[in-house]
Amino acid sequence: MITSTSNEKIKHVTLLVSNAKARRKEGVFVVEGERIAREIPREALVECYVSEDYPFADRTQEIFGYDAKPATVSSAVFRKMSDTKSPQGILCVCRKNDTDAADFIASRRSGPLRLLVLEGVQDPGNLGTMIRTAEGAGFDAVIADTDTVDVYNPKVTRSTMGSLFRVPMIYTDDLADTIDLLKDSSVKVYAAHLKGTKSFDEEIYGDRTAFLIGNEGNGLSDEITKKADELINIPMKGKLESLNAAVAAAILMYAAAPK
Repeated sequence: MITSTSNEKIKHVTLLVSNAKARRKEGVFVVEGERIAREIPREALVECYVSEDYPFADRTQEIFGYDAKPATVSSAVFRKMSDTKSPQGILCVCRKNDTDAADFIASRRSGPLRLLVLEGVQDPGNLGTMIRTAEGAGFDAVIADTDTVDVYNPKVTRSTMGSLFRVPMIYTDDLADTIDLLKDSSVKVYAAHLKGTKSFDEEIYGDRTAFLIGNEGNGLSDEITKKADELINIPMKGKLESLNAAVAAAILMYAAAPK
């Protein structure tokens, strides 16, 4: 059992939890909790840790469906590793999905393709909710610019509830160029925008559709807005100026969900 927070492995895990640069450099991230642990594919799991007082330490085979060989740590050490106020007793280091946007689009030049495309989304809870909703609505992937919050931030991974392992989250250094690639691949691109002249429910969405969702405070930039084939809006009652970004994304994705 590991009992010291000075242990090199423990120091490494705590760095990955708190440092996005370290996660990017090493291509790994950390998830915590039994519920999300059950979703980790064998090929994605790097290592696993359980607290000495974790009630299911002898049931990891049942949790994962394969032998995860967890290392046991003291409860004090686990509290150091965890970023939650109430540590859940099981923590895993996983490999990131490093799918390239251009490669992904090239591999999906035919057949149905439904995508959510994000610019500058900053709230971890919003991003996590969008990924979960994308899975529920049958969307194929989420593409985002590098100004969007890190999907491997622990707050985001928790809020995806495991969908992160099933819906590719793809970052692109050049969002405008990526949208051009989508359009060249016969994907119709819609921007959710307050200046949209057509309500979202007036459109008939095809099998190759992408929705652009912008930053919570500023919306889509002019550059990205101009890339859209069409601007659509979500009608609102009362005095609202806009909807929560994740709510707007959910409405649009379910409007275009495969029947």
